[in-house]
Amino acid sequence: MSKSTMNDHPTVKMYSMKLEAAHGTHSTPVDTQWLRDLCLQAGADDVGFVSIGRTELDDQRKDIMSLFPEARTLISFVCKMNREPLRSTARSVANAEFHHVIDDVTHIGHQIVKELEAQGVKALNPPAGFPMEVTSTGKAWVISHKPIAVAAGLGQIGIHRNVIHPKFGNFILLGTVLTNVDLTTESQPIDYNPCLECKLCVAACPVGAIGADGHFNFSACYTHNYREFSGGFTDWVETITDSKNSKEYRAKVNDAETASMWQSLSFGANYKAAYCLSVCPAGEDVIGPFLADRKNFFQEVAKPLQDKKEMVYVVPRSDAEEYVRKRFPHKQVRLVSNGLRTKSIRAFLAGLPHMFQRNQAKDLAATYHFTFTGEEEAQATVVIQNKTISVKAGHIGDADFQLIADSQTWIRLLAKETGTLSAVISGKIRTKGPLKLLKAFSRCFPS
Repeated sequence: MSKSTMNDHPTVKMYSMKLEAAHGTHSTPVDTQWLRDLCLQAGADDVGFVSIGRTELDDQRKDIMSLFPEARTLISFVCKMNREPLRSTARSVANAEFHHVIDDVTHIGHQIVKELEAQGVKALNPPAGFPMEVTSTGKAWVISHKPIAVAAGLGQIGIHRNVIHPKFGNFILLGTVLTNVDLTTESQPIDYNPCLECKLCVAACPVGAIGADGHFNFSACYTHNYREFSGGFTDWVETITDSKNSKEYRAKVNDAETASMWQSLSFGANYKAAYCLSVCPAGEDVIGPFLADRKNFFQEVAKPLQDKKEMVYVVPRSDAEEYVRKRFPHKQVRLVSNGLRTKSIRAFLAGLPHMFQRNQAKDLAATYHFTFTGEEEAQATVVIQNKTISVKAGHIGDADFQLIADSQTWIRLLAKETGTLSAVISGKIRTKGPLKLLKAFSRCFPS
């Protein structure tokens, strides 16, 4: 087909007309207000915009560009959730609200992309939440919505690690759309923190994942709240396969747990708590009852969740187990594996701060040098002292304990697919220093 004939084709003509009518092209910035109105008309409750070059995106720019190489501007938007369903002690009610709004986020992201494509703009909406993108790095999501929302001026991160919107509080879910256009203006982070420092989330969390001093125990939160997501599901499946028969299985997993897992498999994975969202009074639309009568607010919103008799999932010998038994003796402790399985040395080192149990390290002060050989070579220094942990690349300072290990052997050892004794005998793992330091290190990372 000749060029002149192609230009006369109806589809080509329509495309040319749309380009002429479009509000922007790759070289001409799109009007920000027009794009904002488009997002709000699609159903978003608030929206902000971030350039791909912003420093706030430095740590995930590579992932964003690998997902959408033409990314120039990110659209961050929020959808409100209804408050009372999230505050219900019946978590099926809360989870129905979560799933409904997650569907809204997906639909709105789709609609924004649809409208932009109609204007000749390339766009892509990554999924909200945790549709798994399982890789050897251990990262289970395509992009991180929270830091994008903060950069887009939609709120700040509270002590509970959720985004608090200045108007809606943390009764929101986040969505993101990637586009290949620049804007006339972009959003900036809000210049105040809406977090009230009321510590209600600290009081309500059933596993003590949120410390009053700002510490966050990722492992405790993941093991309980996300029990019916990937890690807990893996642990449940292995419980089934390790059971000789149905009687043995029922001795390990009661009927209510099986029914709950069935519900998650049928209707979407359920959160076991998320009480930090339920009790947070921050946000213009939410703060009134809290300011009017703080004691009554606590009694009506937080106390029922504290008093609820429920099964709480914790890793044996973890800080969470200690916390539940002491703080909530009326709740039933359920000892489980968190199901997390390291797939690479990179993931192992990156995950150490998230799995660290500071109370198990209260008497430990040591520097560890790790050397990994074979398929995945790496060197790292891990320092544990004053109930804190730091992980840095390379060997830094003098080590109290040194470990040299074949990388794949170490991964199998963490997965309990091989034993320490056989690995040492075969020379796949070598150590230098008091073995009590290795045992102390292991106690800090129960799984």
